[in-house]
Amino acid sequence: MAKVFKFGGASVKDAQAVRNLAEIVQTYSDDSLIVIVSAMGKTTNALETLLKAATSNATNFGQLMAGLRQYHYQITSELFGTEHIEVDSALEQLFDALEEKASTKHTDKSFDWLYDQVVSFGELISTLIVSAWLKHIGLNCQLLDARDYVITDGQHRAANIDWETSEKNILGLKNKTTVGGIFLTQGFIGRSKDGSTTTLGREGSDFSAAIFAHCLDASELTIWKDVPGLLNADPKRMENTIKLDQISYSEAIELAFYGATIIHPKTIKPLQNKNIPLYIKSFLKPELTPSVISSANDADSQLPSYIFKDNQLLVSIGSRDFSFMDEGRLQTIFGELHRMHIHTNLVQTSALSLSICVDDCEGLAEKLIKKLGSDFYLKYNPRLTLLTVRHYDETKIGMLIQGKKIFLEQRSRTTLQFVTGSNDANQVIR
Repeated sequence: MAKVFKFGGASVKDAQAVRNLAEIVQTYSDDSLIVIVSAMGKTTNALETLLKAATSNATNFGQLMAGLRQYHYQITSELFGTEHIEVDSALEQLFDALEEKASTKHTDKSFDWLYDQVVSFGELISTLIVSAWLKHIGLNCQLLDARDYVITDGQHRAANIDWETSEKNILGLKNKTTVGGIFLTQGFIGRSKDGSTTTLGREGSDFSAAIFAHCLDASELTIWKDVPGLLNADPKRMENTIKLDQISYSEAIELAFYGATIIHPKTIKPLQNKNIPLYIKSFLKPELTPSVISSANDADSQLPSYIFKDNQLLVSIGSRDFSFMDEGRLQTIFGELHRMHIHTNLVQTSALSLSICVDDCEGLAEKLIKKLGSDFYLKYNPRLTLLTVRHYDETKIGMLIQGKKIFLEQRSRTTLQFVTGSNDANQVIR
């Protein structure tokens, strides 16, 4: 049975990181490996900036394009020395295609379509370099185009998987994986039935790995991170974090739903359906014992987990005629949220109003007012933080919210949530 490995951007951010990935993969050279790789370092962010420059006719487009080329050429130069001419030639073709795609005015296409065509180059470039290095050091590596295997609908930037077609395509690899070797492909990207490149949403490489693991009945999926495993909090936000040695699929889904960034929210279900264990290991210290996500739930409630989501928008919506917030009005509001592809991180209702906490983005509050303002009044506070605590300890709650203004609090048997901000976080009423 094949094993599936996923390496994120930090694990291929420079030449030394690529060498480190190769050392890890070489350790498992006796196994059949499907290796999923993300864009290098912060390339996805850089491509988003490039696209913004292209669509706004900014004068720095050429400078941004040159920066992307230089970053990747520096990696190939450090890896291959004087033997990188062939790799750079292949890279040049990709960069030329990227520049043409980004700079052409596709007036008949949506921005989301263009986003997928441009940003997907990050993964195509990174896997070209990594596969070339693995072959260079003598490993049996075959580079695959994920778009030949992962088939989606046409919802760009958050495509839905056509599981029947994708599984049929990926099963074609099954005979190949039984004889060993490394099959390297991209995370994050797929192809719609009309031939357009699609993406699965930011951080979607985890989900890509789960798709391949599910369809191949893999023995395990390992996600390689720059942390020693799954921690109970972001070490940048809290001191003395603790590693979660084992949690269940359901607990992992809860954590991902509330915003834990260690795992993409869609990753778990394909694994749970086939009872495939997920290991989270450190690519910096691969000898460390990993965190395990599986069907075992004995340890789920042993430790509290803390999840912080910044840049939140708290919106309270009420009817202008003081009617009850009944099922009909809730259906109207949530119907608009669904059409706008807005995910609610917290929901609370009262007799006369509905409060929601959502990820903020530029102009979102005004868009909600435009959609709902004729029938409802809206109050909103931007720039807030949503703190979620799973399996909370009452004795530690005070320390978490000390000195902060609480805009909303909600608790259940297992989960406590606070929407917090500074005391000067002004409310806007429309």
